[in-house]
Amino acid sequence: MTTTTNSARARRLALFLLAIAAVADCSSRTDKAPADTGAPDGAAGTKPAAAPPASLTLSPQQRERINVIAVAPESFRPMVEATGTVAFNGDHSTQVLSPVSGPVTRILVNPGATVSQGAPLAYVSSPDFAEGVATYRKAESAFRNAKRIADRDSLLFKNDAIARGDLEQAQVDLAGAQADLEAAVQQMRALGVGEAQISAIRNGSAAPLEATIKSPIAGTVVEKLITPGQLLSAGSTPAFTIADLSTMWVMASVFAPDLKDVTVGQNAEILTDASTVPIPGRVDYVASLVDPASKAVSVRIVAPNNNLVLRRDMFVRVRIKSAHEHHGILVPVSAVLRDEQNLPFVYVASGSGFARRRIELGSRVDDHYEVASGLAAGDQVAGDGALFLQFAETQ
Repeated sequence: MTTTTNSARARRLALFLLAIAAVADCSSRTDKAPADTGAPDGAAGTKPAAAPPASLTLSPQQRERINVIAVAPESFRPMVEATGTVAFNGDHSTQVLSPVSGPVTRILVNPGATVSQGAPLAYVSSPDFAEGVATYRKAESAFRNAKRIADRDSLLFKNDAIARGDLEQAQVDLAGAQADLEAAVQQMRALGVGEAQISAIRNGSAAPLEATIKSPIAGTVVEKLITPGQLLSAGSTPAFTIADLSTMWVMASVFAPDLKDVTVGQNAEILTDASTVPIPGRVDYVASLVDPASKAVSVRIVAPNNNLVLRRDMFVRVRIKSAHEHHGILVPVSAVLRDEQNLPFVYVASGSGFARRRIELGSRVDDHYEVASGLAAGDQVAGDGALFLQFAETQ
């Protein structure tokens, strides 16, 4: 019995020792696994990506392909860049209001039509028009009667047939009747009645039954705001918009730091996707108020509208050349590159190679950028060929 018990204990001890050995072996393998350079991508054994070198060394042949520019302070006039929208030239455009009340009977023009000053746009059947014609006829009749009485009393006074007071009263009545007649004519003109129609009414011809809405200026019909049968209210219902499209306004938004470089009379360029070439313009107004929402100041630019490229509410980009000289460091546009965070940098010559240097940009001046900080006089910057350096650095 004792021999059997000792044999069982020996077997259990052997199994225990084997288990300890297996655990130790697994632990040893696990500790070595991270050092395995053959691990697949994404496993614990992947090496971190190497950081870009601080300086890029080039061979003499490569160095010859790089155009190196020594920067120095210089005088320049920067471009103020802004965005804006197009509007009709307010000095040569107007909204046409109906001069009379009543329903529209006929519309004579549609958007796109070119009209001259005084051209009829629509007809309106209006009681105001009928009343104006009636007032004119009454005033004209009263004037003729007053003139007849005044002429008769003048002859009677010469023959001592009436007193001076009667003659003077007749002359006062004539002056009043003439004033009423002139007021009636002005009312007729305000209602859109032309001189030919007034002459016809004066000669006793039948008065037209419709009032005319006329164009106050020459230009293009850009909006038709009424329909046949629509009831119009005198002096308040907009009927059409007429604009001279030969010039347009561009309303640009300029922020406070750039205002010192913008004055009336400066030349400007308008850039739009509708034209392959910049459109010239001129600043003619700088607002005295700041927009409370955008905190920008509105700058008005008058631009020619050749081929009708500019259209109302079109979004455009604006460049205004500064009226004042600035002093600073300029680098070519080709020298400025962007890193992974879209921050500007340049390559500066360093020994036998080039090193990146972060810079802050100011205004654009033609094909150069102003460098607000990051470069000093005498620094040598890679110009043409800087893109090659950036490509070589990533290899």
